[in-house]
Amino acid sequence: MSEHYRIIKPSEEPLSIQKAVSSLKSALRLFDYKSELPDQHDRNLLVTFIQPLQPVDPAGWLFRQVVFPKLMWLNREKDFSVAGIGVADTIQFDGSGNNDACFQQFGLSIASKDPNARYFGGFYFNNQEKHDPIWQKFSSFSFVLPLIQLTFEDNTFSLTCHLWLESGVDPQTKISAITETLNRVIIDSDYSAMKLPELLDLSYNPNERNWIEQCQKALQTFKSGSMEKIMLARQTVLEFSTSFSPLLFLLQYPYPQNAIYKFYYEPTENNAFFSFTPERLYRREGNTLLTEALAGTCSKETINGGDTQASEVLLNSEKDIREHKFVKDMITQELLKICSDIDMENDVQVLQLNRLAHLYTRCAAKLKPEFQNDSAVLKLLHPTPAVGGVPKTDALNHILNLEPFSRGWYAGPVGWVKRDAAEFSVAIRSALVNDRFAYLYSGAGLVKGSNPFSEWEEVDQKIGDILAITRLEV
Repeated sequence: MSEHYRIIKPSEEPLSIQKAVSSLKSALRLFDYKSELPDQHDRNLLVTFIQPLQPVDPAGWLFRQVVFPKLMWLNREKDFSVAGIGVADTIQFDGSGNNDACFQQFGLSIASKDPNARYFGGFYFNNQEKHDPIWQKFSSFSFVLPLIQLTFEDNTFSLTCHLWLESGVDPQTKISAITETLNRVIIDSDYSAMKLPELLDLSYNPNERNWIEQCQKALQTFKSGSMEKIMLARQTVLEFSTSFSPLLFLLQYPYPQNAIYKFYYEPTENNAFFSFTPERLYRREGNTLLTEALAGTCSKETINGGDTQASEVLLNSEKDIREHKFVKDMITQELLKICSDIDMENDVQVLQLNRLAHLYTRCAAKLKPEFQNDSAVLKLLHPTPAVGGVPKTDALNHILNLEPFSRGWYAGPVGWVKRDAAEFSVAIRSALVNDRFAYLYSGAGLVKGSNPFSEWEEVDQKIGDILAITRLEV
C-alpha cells in the first residue's frame, strides 16, 4: 500500500483558539479529497491541517476538554509539547508473550503506518506479569495519533487535526468526525478554581515490614553471586473523597523548573497514568541514538543541603558510584550488539532536581543498518538496570516473585514514535488514577551493601513531588 502525505495550513497568522477552530473547520469543508485520492484502493492518505496559535497553556486547555482519550507529552528540555484529544489512528496490542514479542509486534505496526505520523503512548513494564484489574484500561502497548492536538514546537503554538484515510473507509465520514470533535472543543482554559478532593487515607503496598523482608530476600541473591542489582518498587495508595480529573496532578505540579519529562495518558474519564520522570530511555533520529545512565540518588532533605552538598555526597558515595557503574557498563555492553561509534562519557555528572539529585552519564551511538528501528532498540535497552536489574532476565523474574502488585506501565517506556524518529522516557515517579484512588509508584536500586531502611526512605523521597500536590508531605 503506497502512502501520500499533505500539510494544509489555512492561515499563517497566529489565531486565538476560537478562531483557529473556525479556520480548521473551514479548511476541512474546502478539502477536495476526491482529487487527492483518485484511487482509494491504491494508497492511504494522511492530511495534517495546521493552524498557528496565539500562546496558550496546553495543560490548561487539555483539562477543559471532554473528548477522550486525552494525552500529553512535554520533553525534558521543555521545547516540545503536545496535548491531544481523540483518535485519528491507533496502534494497540494486548496479547501474551514476553517483552521482546511485544516490541516485535510494535515494530511491525509502526512499519505499516505513514512515516510522517507521530504516535504517543506507552508499554507495560513486563508483559508477562499478571495484569491487576486497576490496569484494565491499559493495553500491553497503546499508542495514539491524536485526532486534534495542541502543539508547542520551534517556539510556536499550533492547533492541528489529523485526517487519516485508509483503503475502504469513507473520507466524508472521517471529515465529519473531525468536524464534530472541533465543535466540542472548549475554548476556556481556566482551571484556577479546581482543587484535588479531600485525601481520606494513605497506605503502602508492601508495608514497611514486608518491604524489609523483600529487600532482605533480594540481598540474599547477591551473596550467591547470581545477581548484581535489583530494583524493587512500592505502591503507595491514596484514597480521596470523590473522583477527580487526574490532570490536576500535572496542573498543580509544584516544581516547574525540574528537568523532567511529563507524560499523561487518560483513555477514559478519570482513569489516567502519568509520570514526572527525569530519565530518558533513548532518543532516535534515523541511525543516531542518544541514551544515558541514570542511577544513584541523594535526597537534599535528608542531608539538609542544596545542589553543591548533594553533588559532593553522590560523587563520594561508594554505594552510589557502584550502582551507577552497573548501569553504565551494562548499557555500553548492550549497545555493542546493535551500535557502532559508541561514545559513553567518562565523567559522571549530577542531575539536579528540586528534592533529589542523581548520578547521570550521557551516551551517543550510531545504529548499525539492520538495527535502525525502534523494535530493536526497545528490546535492547528496556528495562534499564536502573528500573530492572543486572542480569536483566533474572531481575525481571525476581521482581515478579517479590513485588505484591502489577507494575503496569510504571517504569515502562513512554513517549512518541514515528517511523524514522522516536523519544522514550522511563516512566518512573509515576501514578495511576482510578476514580477516587491514586496509586503512586517509586523504587530503589538494591546492590550489595544496601540498607533496606535507607531504601524505604529513598522511595518516600521519590514520590515527594506527587505527595506535595496533595498537600501531604511524607
